[in-house]
Amino acid sequence: MRRAGMYRPRCRKTIMCARKQKKRLGDILKEWGVVTETGLKEAVEYSRNEGVRIGEAMISLGLSDEEDVTKALAVQYDMEYVDLDRNIISASEATLLPEDRVKRHQVIPMARDEKGRLKVIITDPLDLETLDMLRFMLNEDPIPCLASKSKVRAYIDTNIGTKMSVDQQVKEFQAANAANGEIPSELAGEDMDNAAPVVRLVSMIITEAVNMRASDIHVEPMANRVRVRYRIDGMCIERDNIPKRMQGPVVNRFKILSGMDLAEKRVPLDGRIKMHIAGTDIDFRVSALPAYHGESVVLRILRPDAAKIGITALGFEEEDNQRFHRIIKRPNGIFLVTGPTGSGKTTTLYSALNELNRPDRKIITAEDPVEYNFTGINQCQVRDDIGLTFASILRSMLRQAPNIILVGEIRDLDVAEVAIQAALTGHLVFSTLHTNDAPSAITRLIDMGVKPFLVASSIQAIMAQRLVRKICPNCKDIDPDPDPRTLKLLGFTEEEVANSTFFVGRGCNQCNGTGYHGRQGIFELLEMNTALRQLAFDRAPLSEIRKTAIAAGMKTLLEDGKRKIRNGITTTEELVRITQSLDNLDA
Repeated sequence: MRRAGMYRPRCRKTIMCARKQKKRLGDILKEWGVVTETGLKEAVEYSRNEGVRIGEAMISLGLSDEEDVTKALAVQYDMEYVDLDRNIISASEATLLPEDRVKRHQVIPMARDEKGRLKVIITDPLDLETLDMLRFMLNEDPIPCLASKSKVRAYIDTNIGTKMSVDQQVKEFQAANAANGEIPSELAGEDMDNAAPVVRLVSMIITEAVNMRASDIHVEPMANRVRVRYRIDGMCIERDNIPKRMQGPVVNRFKILSGMDLAEKRVPLDGRIKMHIAGTDIDFRVSALPAYHGESVVLRILRPDAAKIGITALGFEEEDNQRFHRIIKRPNGIFLVTGPTGSGKTTTLYSALNELNRPDRKIITAEDPVEYNFTGINQCQVRDDIGLTFASILRSMLRQAPNIILVGEIRDLDVAEVAIQAALTGHLVFSTLHTNDAPSAITRLIDMGVKPFLVASSIQAIMAQRLVRKICPNCKDIDPDPDPRTLKLLGFTEEEVANSTFFVGRGCNQCNGTGYHGRQGIFELLEMNTALRQLAFDRAPLSEIRKTAIAAGMKTLLEDGKRKIRNGITTTEELVRITQSLDNLDA
C-alpha cells in the first residue's frame, strides 16, 4: 500500500468529483483479497437496505475488520493511514485542541512533518464540519490523516483526557490565584474555595503516574518552577513544570494525604497514602526531604501485584530457574540477594517467600519498611526510634520457632552475626546485601567483621541481579545494523554476531516512544561448593573466588544479559547501560 499524501477537501462538489475519479472501496478490498465478489455483493445489498456506508456494512457482516476498511479509505482518498498502536503522538502537539473538541470530533493533533505542517488524525475523510473546525481552531490548514474509530476512541480515553486535565488544573489554579490574590503556602483545608484545583491536580498526577506504569513520582522544587517526573522502567521522564507559586499548596497536599506534620519543614518526614485507582487499592510510600528550594517529595508506588508476579516471571533462564528452586527449598542456611537500590531484590525475595508460603511452614520477616502485605506471613516493621532494630527483631524471631526468616538487609556486624547464628541453628534465612556482584558478598561479610569460618559454613548461595528494560512487543523490529562498538564492549565474537538476530524497539504510543515496555531481571547465581567454602575460609582474594565460581558453572550478569539479547528480550544498548561498570570484571 502506497503512503498517502495530503488531501484538502474544499466543498462537497469537489469531494463528489474526487469519488468518481477514484477506485471504489469495495474494489480496493477485493484487489487486496480481503473480500470476495460474493461478499462484496452482499455488502452492497446490506448497505442499501440499512442506509449505511459500504465499509460499515462490511464490518457489520464480518467480511472485513475495521483496520482494513480504514486502510482502504486512506488509499481511496489519498491520505496517510496511521496505526495508533505503532505511531507516536507528540505530547506538545496533542494539547493544541481543547479536550472537549478532541472528544466531540474524535480528532488527535499528531505531529508536524519536515515542512512544519501539522498532521491531524481524523476518522472520517468526508466529515467537512470537522475539517472546517480544525482550520478555524488551529489557524492553519492541517494535513488530515486517517485512523480507525475504535483506536482513536481508545487513545483519547486512555491518554488525552488525563494529560490535558493535569495541564488544565494548573491553568485553573493560576486563574483562581489571579482573581483572589496570593494563595497562602500553608493551605491545608480541602474545603477552601481555592483548594479544589490543587486537590484535583495532585489526584490527577497520582492517577496519571499509575496509569503510565510509573514506580515513583518525583516532585522537585527548583529556583523558578516545580518539576514533576515519573520513573518508568527505571528511567525518569519529565511530565510537568508546575508554577513556583503552586509549590506550597501542592507539597502540603501530598503531606496531608500521607499524614505528615504540615508545620514541620526542617527535617525529613515519611508517610503513606492508600488510594483506589482503576479498581485496585494501591499504596504509596511518601518521603519529604528539605532541600535548597523547598521540600522535595517522592512517592514510591507499591502495587499489590508487583511482589506476587511469581518466580517464572522474574526472567530466569531454565538452568538458573532449576537451581533457584532447589536452593530456596533447602532446610537451612543463608540465601543472599545482592545489587544496588532498585534492582528488584525485594521482589525476588518476596517471590521466593510466596512460593514457600504454606500452612505447614512459619515465616517471619523483619523489614524497613514493610512494603507489601502477605497473608500467612508474620511481618515486623523496623523502628529504630524505639529500639526495634533488625538485630532485636531477629533475636526475638528465634524464640518464635520459625522455619524461614527474611531479614530486609544485612547492614552491620550485629545483624550479620544473628542471621548467621539463625542459619546454623536450622533456619532458612533470606536477606539482601549491597554489592556489585555475587562473589563480592563473601568478601563484604568478612570485611564487615564476620569470622571467615562462619561465612563459609552458613552461606548456601548468593545471587546478584539487575533489571533491564524489555523491548516493546508492539514495535519490536529486527535491528539490521547493530552498533559494532557496543557489540565489542559486550564481548560478542564475530561468530556470535553472525549467528544472532538482534532486535530493537522502534517506539510507539504504548511505550511512550522509548521502544521499551516493562523490565526483566538478569542474574548471577553463585552456589557454594567445597572449593568456594575453602576460599572463603582462607580469605582468598575476590578475583580467585570469582574465577572458581565461574569454573563451577556460575553465569555472570554480562553473560546472562547476552542470552537475553539473543532471545530478543532486550537490546545491546540497554545491557551496556546496566553492566558497563561490570565489563572489566571478565577481563
